[in-house]
This record gives sequence, C-alpha cells and structure tokens, in this order.
Amino acid sequence: MILPALMVAMMLSSGVVRAEDDDARGPVTNLPIPRYVSMKASEANIRRGPGLTHRIDWVFQHRGMPLRITAEFSNWRRVEDQDGVGGWIHYSLLSGTRTVRVLEPLATMYSSASDSVRANAQIEGGAIARLMECEPEWCRISADGYRGWVRKDVIWGVAADEIRE
Repeated sequence: MILPALMVAMMLSSGVVRAEDDDARGPVTNLPIPRYVSMKASEANIRRGPGLTHRIDWVFQHRGMPLRITAEFSNWRRVEDQDGVGGWIHYSLLSGTRTVRVLEPLATMYSSASDSVRANAQIEGGAIARLMECEPEWCRISADGYRGWVRKDVIWGVAADEIRE
C-alpha cells in the first residue's frame, strides 16, 4: 500500500506538471496545461489523488460540463470546475469536445461578434453550450438549436487569450 505522502512525492518526482508552470505541457499527453475539456460521462467520481484507492471527494453529474485540466499523472487528470472544485478523474471520462458554461443570469447571443447587431437569443445562467470559435473578446456558441456570439467574459471554459477558428 502506498501512503498518500509517498504518492505525492512520487508524483512530483515523476513529472506531474502543475498549471502554475509557464508554457507547461502535460508529461503524458504533451498537451498544454492548463487546458479545457468536457465531461464525456453523465457521472464521474472526483478523487483526492490519481488512483482508484484514493477517496472520492466529489461526484460531478453533468455530461458536457466544461472542466479545466491542471495536471496529469498516468491515466489520470487533475481537473477543476468553474468554482475551482475538483480533483483527479480518469481520462476515459473526459472528452476533447469543448463546451462552456454561462456565468451571467441571462446572456445575450448575437448574430455576429458585436453587441450593436441583432440579438439571436438569450441563454440562462448555468446553461452549457458547445464552443465553436473564439475571437479576442467574443466566442461563437451553440445551445438548444441556437447559434450566436457571446462576450467571452460571460462564459467559463475558454482562456481569456484563446483564439479558435
């Protein structure tokens, strides 16, 4: 049985990369850390450490929920939600499909990346939408059959400086 302190020491010496590192890349995937993903499963145990023997601290229960990966270890990813709640999750429960969560009580979707054009729809706070593309201050999203542009500061699940085509 590996003691938790020993496991942490092994993780630190074996290349776990933390989100605080500049231009960090995951030691397992070589993908950027931090990065955003979504939950593939409708329910996922979030554990205190990377392994089935670690205690379950949280159960995330929403397919498509956006998550930020902050570290990697073997087949495990350290994730957090928009509130900073998180822990370790098995990589098979995650998807590369990008989603975002609406932060404001009611966000307006526009027909183009400007608030001076016609509004397409309004989307409720907490709603999850698929991320399509992003410009410096705007992102195009899709939710419930509606597509439109929202200001980047009204959604969570995309980096402030992220551009997507």
